[in-house]
Amino acid sequence: MQIGTTFVVAALARLTDLASRLSRRMKSGVTIAALVAIVVLAGHTVSAQITPPSQPLASLKSVPIPGPDYTGYVKDKSKAIALGKALFWDMQIGSDGRTSCATCHFKAGVDSRIKNQLNPGILRVDASGNANPDNTFSLGGPNYTLKPTDFPFHKLADVNNRNSAVISDINDIASSEGVFNTKFLSTTSGNPQDNVTQLNDPIFNVGGVKTRRVEPRNTPTTVNAVYNFRNFWDGRAQNYFNGVNPFGKRDPNAKLYKVPIPLFPPQQVSVQLKNSSLASQAVGPPLSSFEMSADGRTFDDVGNKTVGTTTLLGGIIDIFKSLSTGLKLPRDLGQKLLSPNLKALAQQNVAVDDSVLGIYRASDGKGLNQSYKQLIQAAFQPEWWSSTWSIQVDKNDGSRQPVLLGLGSIIDPNKKIYTLMEYNFSLFFGLAIQLYESTLISDNAPIDQYFDGNQNALTPQQVRGKQLFEGAAKCINCHGGAEFTNASVKNVQDQRLEYMIMGDGQQAVYDNGFYNIGVRPTTDDLGVGGKDPFGNPLSESRVAQLGKFQQLLGATPNITVSPNQRIAADGAFKTPTLRNVELTAPYFHNGGKLTLKEVVEFYNRGGDFHEQNIANLDADIENLNLTDQDKDDLVAFLKALTDERVRYEKAPFDHPQLFIHNGHPGNETSVTNDGTGKATDELLEIPSVGRNGRSTPPSNFLATP
Repeated sequence: MQIGTTFVVAALARLTDLASRLSRRMKSGVTIAALVAIVVLAGHTVSAQITPPSQPLASLKSVPIPGPDYTGYVKDKSKAIALGKALFWDMQIGSDGRTSCATCHFKAGVDSRIKNQLNPGILRVDASGNANPDNTFSLGGPNYTLKPTDFPFHKLADVNNRNSAVISDINDIASSEGVFNTKFLSTTSGNPQDNVTQLNDPIFNVGGVKTRRVEPRNTPTTVNAVYNFRNFWDGRAQNYFNGVNPFGKRDPNAKLYKVPIPLFPPQQVSVQLKNSSLASQAVGPPLSSFEMSADGRTFDDVGNKTVGTTTLLGGIIDIFKSLSTGLKLPRDLGQKLLSPNLKALAQQNVAVDDSVLGIYRASDGKGLNQSYKQLIQAAFQPEWWSSTWSIQVDKNDGSRQPVLLGLGSIIDPNKKIYTLMEYNFSLFFGLAIQLYESTLISDNAPIDQYFDGNQNALTPQQVRGKQLFEGAAKCINCHGGAEFTNASVKNVQDQRLEYMIMGDGQQAVYDNGFYNIGVRPTTDDLGVGGKDPFGNPLSESRVAQLGKFQQLLGATPNITVSPNQRIAADGAFKTPTLRNVELTAPYFHNGGKLTLKEVVEFYNRGGDFHEQNIANLDADIENLNLTDQDKDDLVAFLKALTDERVRYEKAPFDHPQLFIHNGHPGNETSVTNDGTGKATDELLEIPSVGRNGRSTPPSNFLATP
């Protein structure tokens, strides 16, 4: 039977739509031509059933929390969580004794400060792949206070037309201020401040007076970050945790010591814990000379301060510094924190009803009644911390083979000596913070309640927005699943590489969950297209192309990548979760959008740098032709992803008191010198809160609605 012309045209239209949906993310080498070939125009019937998204939306309660097998490492998970929460919020972790992990993640897992939050766009990448500094601020400069009118950073005459006149374009990055530029010398037992030397800073200064440095990418949220297969915007925090740094199996020299039998000498071992990218991420910032550390500090030094070497990539510039100066193993953080004279959270109040730390609260309310040494002993198996042997490390080259020292051994005064607990402190730090952050799950937003069976949890407008999200707006193509990101463990673990028809219509292989969406020109920041400190690609697609997938990533690639296969990695970044997105402005890796409406308008016009990035551009970044009502409906739906426990800081999102540096007295033209060449700090108190949360929630970034 001949197929009628009308029927064929309709079938082809349906197939074209199917091809459009599938072409950008194909689980095998299927091409559009193969899909269209399904249609047989004579003597056969046509079948073109459109399949639902591979990652349909769902309640987050339906997704198991990823994590490794902690057997052999963790003795008591509840105590490890307490240790992790204390370490995450403790200002003593920073070289300045004032900067904690939470300093950049204190509100809904992100940073809502507005003063001294600009980076000039540290890197520009030329045609040869060389990184060149861009030291000129387009907006304000160091110590500038951001205003709503500064946004969006890329302003157009017509928000619906990316080709309309450009009113202004700013390549600065709205991010998070960290530490001053200093060089690490040593720690002093019981002193939260490291001994450092001040270094000149040609970028972050006002009139020659140094200001705190600002990170070169916007701060992602820690809430629900446990679901990410890799972490950081460029994915450098590997799924495997090596116990030492963010680079997993990529670093063959990442070694720890373990006691095989009590009283026996420790033995050097490698650690590889799967589904532990949070731990890999956690050990980066404490050694970053942008975020928390003086340059050259190691994890052992920090531990010595609290318990009794590459700079680990807090800023993009640290990556390239690492390539030129060599990789030091992290050593020094433990010596700082393990001092018996340094009390955990000593400078901060802990709420009496803190959901985790309340039972450890000191009687005066300041800090905990246990030391970090006691918490580690209670949380971790003794073979990782109990030994009478010490470990001697070369002061000038921490990557050299360490030497074990037993009782009566001769000590070389020119070398550094660490206990086993100090030497392995990075393991405890990473795993404890991972366990704590694994409790930061927001799975009771209206969207969860809706999928749990309460059909009234969403308003009619939010239901319309959901339909757009899953359909015409194409949001679900990158923000799928209960996690609202395709970069999740669930989505990536078995499909790490995928084929995509790019914006220019040509096929390429890409890292699942990482996309170039035209936020900035690709040459501004290569993202996952960059390299690790060992010269290997961060992109897993390129690692596969080099034949190093098993060696560097510990797995077999699900796609065979030929030497001539096109790779889409440059300018691609990890897809962030959209959960609680109402609370996490500013948006994108450059922090260049202030409101959800601006974000929706960005996608509606097909991005800001569509044509410039076309070779690496996600094919779904195109004109959507949304109406004003559609945009409002989408924004309303996105607000249905907010868990009120996050908004009001109710357990598990309660926390100790925190003092955050909030720029410097003065402005971008004048600051006060503290007498040492640094600007004095303005401090802002974030009060402690217990399990019942606050009656009034903290304000959003620039009070965004």
